[in-house]
Amino acid sequence: MNSLQLQILDLLNEDARRSSDLLATLLGRDKSEVEEAIAELEADNVIVKYAAVVNWSKVHDDSVTALIEVQITPEKVHGFDAIAEKIYRCPEVKSVFLMSGAYDLLVEVEGQSLKEVASFVSNKLSPIDRVLSTKTNFILKKYKQDGIIFEEKQEDNRLMISP
Repeated sequence: MNSLQLQILDLLNEDARRSSDLLATLLGRDKSEVEEAIAELEADNVIVKYAAVVNWSKVHDDSVTALIEVQITPEKVHGFDAIAEKIYRCPEVKSVFLMSGAYDLLVEVEGQSLKEVASFVSNKLSPIDRVLSTKTNFILKKYKQDGIIFEEKQEDNRLMISP
């Protein structure tokens, strides 16, 4: 990966809506050079998707997000990969991460209620062969995600009252 590609990735990571014209201006390069670099990054699957970071609690408060710690016994040939694939193919699953530490996989799940997430854990996740245990943690409030602070602390503009 060359320096131009890394700079483009940094700029798009900050704001994926930046046009190739703007990127070229910011980097002091030709638009065609920037577009070629972006096309390579997309072809190599380095840039997978352009997405917005949404504060869903401002849109609707009825969905539930859980982070589930999963302990598994890896398969002899495929290790963790085959089990992770079974899990990430479920439509409720937003993310799956291989972890070091007390558990093997961290699974992010979204549902319409606590009951729906619990049903996913008991009916789909736990029965998977080689899943040893799960621990479900529900997200109560998001303060910051992907480097974006959702709610800035409001300044206290009240006047001081002294005795």
